[in-house]
Amino acid sequence: MKTSNIPQITIYTDGACHPNPGPGGWAAILLKPDQNEPQEFAGAESHTTNNRMELRAAAEGLRSLSEPHRVDVYTDSKYLRQGITEWLPNWEQRNWQTMGKKDVKNKDLWQTLSGQQARHEVYWHWVKGHAGNKWNERADKLAVAQLPQIKLPLDDENAIHIFTAASYLGKSKKGGWGVIMRYREHTKTLNGHETKTSGNRMHIQSAIHGLQTVKRSIPIHIYTSSDYLRDGATRWVNGWQNRDWKTKDGKAVSHKELWQILIGLTSSYQVSWHVIPKNNPPQEMGEAKTLATDAAKQG
Repeated sequence: MKTSNIPQITIYTDGACHPNPGPGGWAAILLKPDQNEPQEFAGAESHTTNNRMELRAAAEGLRSLSEPHRVDVYTDSKYLRQGITEWLPNWEQRNWQTMGKKDVKNKDLWQTLSGQQARHEVYWHWVKGHAGNKWNERADKLAVAQLPQIKLPLDDENAIHIFTAASYLGKSKKGGWGVIMRYREHTKTLNGHETKTSGNRMHIQSAIHGLQTVKRSIPIHIYTSSDYLRDGATRWVNGWQNRDWKTKDGKAVSHKELWQILIGLTSSYQVSWHVIPKNNPPQEMGEAKTLATDAAKQG
């Protein structure tokens, strides 16, 4: 559709899922030129994937428009943007099959999105996630808010609970890490420091040193305030390994040597990762943070 005298609108979309697959949430933010306040739509599914939530967000954003619009859709999902702009026409020509004669994944949502796109004049844009874009950040927050809130730490007496924290003194480039370990009524504290380091390195070090003290092959819960640590250990590492420890942009992975140590440790245990919100953390996270801060100052 290529028309001129139709209303214009901008839509920011995002999806979230944790674990993936698992409970998911989606969000769409509509920005109309003649309105000061955005319209926000969000929803959840009990069992889904991150990619499905990205597609659902875009489909619902377009579906909310009762009449044809010129739409600029912004997403941080390359899967969504590449699928809708490059792969979709070929899928439709092959009756929703891949070149390998297999059914297209998420076919139902791609078909819904294709139908919604046909109603409008849509322009698709990719925006880097978690990079300070106001509306991308807002869409992410709305999508994540749809996920069920699990009370942390978990009440699991048959597992080791490792609470990790990091501290970084920017001017001096000194850092510290702290760990509180708990198994039933037993606790242990660890901390250490580095010079010429970074906050991200300290987060990885905290997990490494916690795992290095484990002597029993039982389930482990690791608690951190760092999305970077959790996502690196659970989402990004397979891609890094497949690309010989290069990022998607072909650059060397930062802290490669630490990630390799961490992945070697996690492969020996059944590890579950949990990100603790920075507001109202459990007591153990506060104690681990104090350990990290004290270590950084001593360094």
